[in-house]
Amino acid sequence: MRLSKRGEYGLRAMISLAKITKSGIQPPIVQIKDISESEKIPAKFLEQILLTLKNAGMLHSKMGVGGGYYLARDPQEISLGQIFRVLDGPVAPVMCVSKMAYEACDCPDEETCGLRMVMGDVRNAIANILDNTSLADVTRREAAQRLLLGKA
Repeated sequence: MRLSKRGEYGLRAMISLAKITKSGIQPPIVQIKDISESEKIPAKFLEQILLTLKNAGMLHSKMGVGGGYYLARDPQEISLGQIFRVLDGPVAPVMCVSKMAYEACDCPDEETCGLRMVMGDVRNAIANILDNTSLADVTRREAAQRLLLGKA
Protein backbone atom coordinates (compact mmCIF):
# COMPACT_ATOMS: atom_id res chain seq x y z
CA MET A 1 0.00 0.00 0.00
CA ARG A 2 1.45 3.26 -1.12
CA LEU A 3 -0.21 6.58 -1.82
CA SER A 4 0.99 7.47 -5.31
CA LYS A 5 1.02 10.99 -6.77
CA ARG A 6 -2.08 9.91 -8.71
CA GLY A 7 -3.82 8.98 -5.46
CA GLU A 8 -2.65 12.08 -3.61
CA TYR A 9 -3.72 14.42 -6.41
CA GLY A 10 -7.07 12.65 -6.75
CA LEU A 11 -7.78 12.92 -3.04
CA ARG A 12 -6.78 16.60 -3.00
CA ALA A 13 -8.97 17.35 -6.02
CA MET A 14 -11.96 15.58 -4.49
CA ILE A 15 -11.48 17.43 -1.19
CA SER A 16 -11.28 20.68 -3.15
CA LEU A 17 -14.61 19.89 -4.83
CA ALA A 18 -16.14 18.86 -1.49
CA LYS A 19 -15.23 22.22 0.08
CA ILE A 20 -17.53 24.07 -2.31
CA THR A 21 -20.36 21.53 -2.29
CA LYS A 22 -23.34 22.27 -0.04
CA SER A 23 -25.59 19.41 1.01
CA GLY A 24 -28.89 19.24 -0.86
CA ILE A 25 -27.88 21.87 -3.43
CA GLN A 26 -26.69 21.22 -6.99
CA PRO A 27 -22.88 21.30 -6.68
CA PRO A 28 -21.02 23.98 -8.62
CA ILE A 29 -19.22 22.93 -11.79
CA VAL A 30 -15.47 23.49 -11.56
CA GLN A 31 -13.06 23.58 -14.47
CA ILE A 32 -9.94 21.44 -14.43
CA LYS A 33 -7.71 24.52 -14.73
CA ASP A 34 -9.21 25.98 -11.54
CA ILE A 35 -8.55 22.82 -9.54
CA SER A 36 -5.13 22.50 -11.14
CA GLU A 37 -4.16 26.04 -10.15
CA SER A 38 -5.57 25.98 -6.62
CA GLU A 39 -4.13 22.56 -5.76
CA LYS A 40 -0.87 22.89 -7.76
CA ILE A 41 -1.60 19.74 -9.80
CA PRO A 42 -0.47 19.40 -13.45
CA ALA A 43 -3.63 19.90 -15.55
CA LYS A 44 -3.05 17.02 -18.00
CA PHE A 45 -2.43 14.56 -15.17
CA LEU A 46 -5.46 15.89 -13.29
CA GLU A 47 -7.62 15.41 -16.37
CA GLN A 48 -6.75 11.69 -16.44
CA ILE A 49 -7.38 11.33 -12.71
CA LEU A 50 -10.77 13.05 -12.83
CA LEU A 51 -11.84 10.92 -15.80
CA THR A 52 -11.01 7.79 -13.78
CA LEU A 53 -13.08 9.09 -10.85
CA LYS A 54 -15.92 9.98 -13.21
CA ASN A 55 -15.87 6.46 -14.67
CA ALA A 56 -16.04 5.12 -11.10
CA GLY A 57 -19.22 7.13 -10.48
CA MET A 58 -17.77 9.65 -8.03
CA LEU A 59 -17.86 12.64 -10.37
CA HIS A 60 -20.10 14.02 -13.08
CA SER A 61 -18.99 16.34 -15.82
CA LYS A 62 -20.51 18.92 -18.09
CA MET A 63 -19.07 19.53 -21.54
CA GLY A 64 -18.67 22.81 -23.37
CA VAL A 65 -18.46 26.42 -22.28
CA GLY A 66 -18.84 26.60 -18.52
CA GLY A 67 -18.17 22.88 -18.33
CA GLY A 68 -16.15 21.01 -15.78
CA TYR A 69 -16.54 18.50 -12.97
CA TYR A 70 -18.66 18.21 -9.85
CA LEU A 71 -19.25 15.58 -7.17
CA ALA A 72 -21.74 12.86 -8.11
CA ARG A 73 -22.77 12.32 -4.49
CA ASP A 74 -22.88 14.26 -1.26
CA PRO A 75 -19.37 14.62 0.28
CA GLN A 76 -20.60 12.67 3.34
CA GLU A 77 -21.21 9.65 1.06
CA ILE A 78 -17.74 9.46 -0.49
CA SER A 79 -14.99 7.96 1.67
CA LEU A 80 -11.27 8.43 1.24
CA GLY A 81 -11.02 4.64 1.01
CA GLN A 82 -13.27 4.55 -2.05
CA ILE A 83 -11.16 7.17 -3.80
CA PHE A 84 -7.88 5.51 -2.76
CA ARG A 85 -8.94 2.12 -4.11
CA VAL A 86 -10.09 3.54 -7.45
CA LEU A 87 -6.81 5.37 -7.99
CA ASP A 88 -4.21 3.25 -6.19
CA GLY A 89 -5.77 -0.19 -5.78
CA PRO A 90 -5.83 -2.34 -2.65
CA VAL A 91 -5.01 -0.91 0.76
CA ALA A 92 -3.08 -4.03 1.79
CA PRO A 93 0.71 -3.67 2.25
CA VAL A 94 1.10 -7.28 1.02
CA MET A 95 -1.32 -9.00 -1.33
CA CYS A 96 -1.83 -12.05 0.90
CA VAL A 97 -3.86 -9.87 3.30
CA SER A 98 -5.86 -8.03 0.66
CA LYS A 99 -9.63 -8.47 0.84
CA MET A 100 -10.17 -7.30 -2.73
CA ALA A 101 -7.07 -8.51 -4.58
CA TYR A 102 -5.82 -11.50 -2.59
CA GLU A 103 -2.76 -13.31 -3.91
CA ALA A 104 -1.15 -16.24 -2.15
CA CYS A 105 2.29 -15.55 -0.75
CA ASP A 106 5.30 -17.83 -0.79
CA CYS A 107 5.78 -18.17 2.95
CA PRO A 108 5.88 -21.75 4.32
CA ASP A 109 2.59 -21.54 6.24
CA GLU A 110 0.26 -18.66 5.45
CA GLU A 111 -2.13 -19.47 8.33
CA THR A 112 0.56 -19.04 11.00
CA CYS A 113 2.81 -16.48 9.30
CA GLY A 114 3.57 -13.75 11.85
CA LEU A 115 4.42 -11.19 9.19
CA ARG A 116 1.11 -11.82 7.43
CA MET A 117 -0.78 -11.38 10.72
CA VAL A 118 0.94 -8.04 11.43
CA MET A 119 0.40 -6.84 7.85
CA GLY A 120 -3.25 -7.80 8.25
CA ASP A 121 -3.44 -5.55 11.30
CA VAL A 122 -1.78 -2.73 9.34
CA ARG A 123 -4.24 -3.21 6.49
CA ASN A 124 -7.21 -3.20 8.84
CA ALA A 125 -6.04 -0.06 10.66
CA ILE A 126 -5.46 1.88 7.43
CA ALA A 127 -8.70 0.67 5.84
CA ASN A 128 -10.65 1.55 8.98
CA ILE A 129 -9.42 5.15 8.90
CA LEU A 130 -9.83 5.62 5.13
CA ASP A 131 -13.21 3.88 4.94
CA ASN A 132 -14.63 5.80 7.90
CA THR A 133 -13.42 9.23 6.80
CA SER A 134 -15.62 11.01 4.28
CA LEU A 135 -14.81 14.04 2.16
CA ALA A 136 -17.15 16.00 4.45
CA ASP A 137 -15.15 14.87 7.49
CA VAL A 138 -11.94 16.18 5.91
CA THR A 139 -13.47 19.53 4.99
CA ARG A 140 -14.82 19.94 8.56
CA ARG A 141 -11.41 19.06 9.96
CA GLU A 142 -9.69 21.59 7.69
CA ALA A 143 -12.16 24.32 8.63
CA ALA A 144 -11.65 23.64 12.34
CA GLN A 145 -7.87 23.78 11.96
CA ARG A 146 -8.10 27.07 10.03
CA LEU A 147 -10.19 28.56 12.86
CA LEU A 148 -7.75 27.29 15.45
CA LEU A 149 -4.84 28.87 13.59
CA GLY A 150 -6.71 32.09 12.81
CA LYS A 151 -6.65 31.45 9.05
CA ALA A 152 -10.42 31.37 8.53
